[in-house]
Amino acid sequence: MDPVNEKSLFDLVNDISLKFFGKPYTDKVTFNHRLRTTGGRYLPTERVIELNPKYVEEMEASEFIGIIKHELCHYHLHIEGKGYKHGDEDFKRLLKKTGSPRHCSPLPSQVNAYKYLYICKDCHYQYKRKRKVDITKYRCGKCRGRLILSEE
Repeated sequence: MDPVNEKSLFDLVNDISLKFFGKPYTDKVTFNHRLRTTGGRYLPTERVIELNPKYVEEMEASEFIGIIKHELCHYHLHIEGKGYKHGDEDFKRLLKKTGSPRHCSPLPSQVNAYKYLYICKDCHYQYKRKRKVDITKYRCGKCRGRLILSEE
């Protein structure tokens, strides 16, 4: 996908809103570089959609458009005074109607982000962890066997 600035981002969100919802998007949309575990979020108190710019860089355009559609579901239902949260029936219905994803795919850069691999001595179950684990304190959750740090 081409590099997107704030103006073209607003135009893209507005176009998607008109195409899939039949209503214009009139509020603010921004990139939030601090988002790590999600593709975007809707802030109802400020009526702002924040999107993760990493999804533009690392994923296909269809994934980013899906994230925008998901956030627009929150937005339009909130504006109309209907249930706009993930558990609400109105939200689930609108997701299905517009073909919006329930969750976004994980970023390729985050898929294999573990640093440590622990293996149980007894059952050989593997634990992938970002942080170091105290193997004198913790044991295998499956069989209570001792853990060893793999050299991989």
